[in-house]
Amino acid sequence: MSYINKRNEYINVNGLKIAYREINKGKSERPLVMLVHLAATMDNWDPKFIDLVAEKHHIILLDLPGVGGSAGKVATTIPGMAQQAIDIIKELGYSKINLLGLSMGGMIAQEVTRLAGDLVDKLILVGTGPRDGEGIETVTITTFKFMLKAGLNRVDPKRFIFYNHDEKGKIEANKVLDRLASRSKENADEEMKVPGFLRQLKAIKRWSTVGYDDLKFITQPTLIVNGDKDLMVPTVNSYNMHQKIENSKLIIYPNAAHGSLFQ
Repeated sequence: MSYINKRNEYINVNGLKIAYREINKGKSERPLVMLVHLAATMDNWDPKFIDLVAEKHHIILLDLPGVGGSAGKVATTIPGMAQQAIDIIKELGYSKINLLGLSMGGMIAQEVTRLAGDLVDKLILVGTGPRDGEGIETVTITTFKFMLKAGLNRVDPKRFIFYNHDEKGKIEANKVLDRLASRSKENADEEMKVPGFLRQLKAIKRWSTVGYDDLKFITQPTLIVNGDKDLMVPTVNSYNMHQKIENSKLIIYPNAAHGSLFQ
C-alpha cells in the first residue's frame, strides 16, 4: 500500500489517544521512527519519499500529543516533546529503534538520544541544528517572514520554507506539494491547530537559550543531511554538528534547501 493511502492507527499512551502510522512491520531488523517538522502532521511526509524508504525499512510515524490526530497538548519544551516520543515508542513495544528527525523533529531526536541513548541504534538528523546553533533563536521570525511571503504570493508556506526561492526551487516545491495534495480526505490526518503551532515555536525558542552543547552524548552512528542553502536552519549547523559528533557522516545536497530530504 502506498503511503498516500495509509490511515491513522491509535494507541493509548499516558491516558492520551495517540495517532501513529506503521508501515511494513518486520521489513527491517529495527523500525525507523520519523519525527516531523514544525507545524506538521503525518500528512506532511512526502508520500513518494516514504514509499521509497519503506521498500527496505519498517517505518513508524507519530503525531506527538496535541498534533494532528493525537489528543493532549503540545509540550512547551523540546525535551518535553522528546519524552513524549520516548513514551509512545515504548508503549508500541520497541526497546531499540533507528531515529530520523527533520527540522524541529531533528531537535527532538537529539533530546531523545540525550534522554534515552540506549533506545537509539542509529540517528539521522535532517535540516536541523544543535540548541546553540546559528539561527535557531530566530526560527519564529524566519517562519513568519516566509509565511507572509507565501500569503502575498498565494502559495503554501512550504514553498518558501523548504525550497529555494528561485524558479528551480518552485519546480521542486510543486512536485512535492502536488504529491501531498493527492491524499484523499478519507485518509487524511487532522490538521495542525494554531495554539499547538505557537507552543512549538515557544519550545524551539526556549531550547535555543539553553546554551552550548558539545553533543558528546551522541555516540551512535549518525547521518547528517541538508541542502546547501537552508534558509530556515542555516546549513552551517550541519557542518558544525558533523564536527561535534565523532561517529557521523555528512551529506549536503546541491541546489537544495530545508526540504532537501524530499528532493
